[in-house]
Order: sequence, then structure tokens, then C-alpha cells
Amino acid sequence: MLTINQIKVGQSYACKFRCETMLDDQNLPVTSDTKNLKGPGTYESLGVIKTRDVDNQLVELIDNVTKRQFTIPFTDIWDIDEVEWIEES
Repeated sequence: MLTINQIKVGQSYACKFRCETMLDDQNLPVTSDTKNLKGPGTYESLGVIKTRDVDNQLVELIDNVTKRQFTIPFTDIWDIDEVEWIEES
């Protein structure tokens, strides 16, 4: 596994992340059409890193499950690894 400071510009990476957010009854982040609200909680998932802000120690990533974008502090990401993109035929 890599650290956030080892990743190279122009390459694709993914990482596990966590954030505190409002969750539904399936432990997914709520959306505008969520019917079954559970309440605040910790959401953990895997996301592809979109941008890295070294000065503010934040990454923007796209969650693999919900396809939503999250901004996450470096302290709440782990298991960083390269992404190998495979085109479906």
C-alpha cells in the first residue's frame, strides 16, 4: 500500500475512506429522495481519488458504491493503491 504523499500526478488511485454523515436504514449516505432516515453515523467505503490538496490535506474522491463525490481529510483515508482500468467489451 502507498501513502498519500507517494501517489504520482497523472495516475489513478483508490483508497478506503470514512466520513461522518447522515445515513439511511441501509447505512448509505442520504440523498434528497431518501425515505428511511436512520440518522448520523460513520460511512465507510472505497473511492477513486479525483484530486489531492496537499496544503489543506484533503482528497476529493468518487465513492464506488454511491458514485457521489466526497471531500475527505488525509487522516480518514487508508489502503491507497493504484487503479487498473479495464474496459468492458
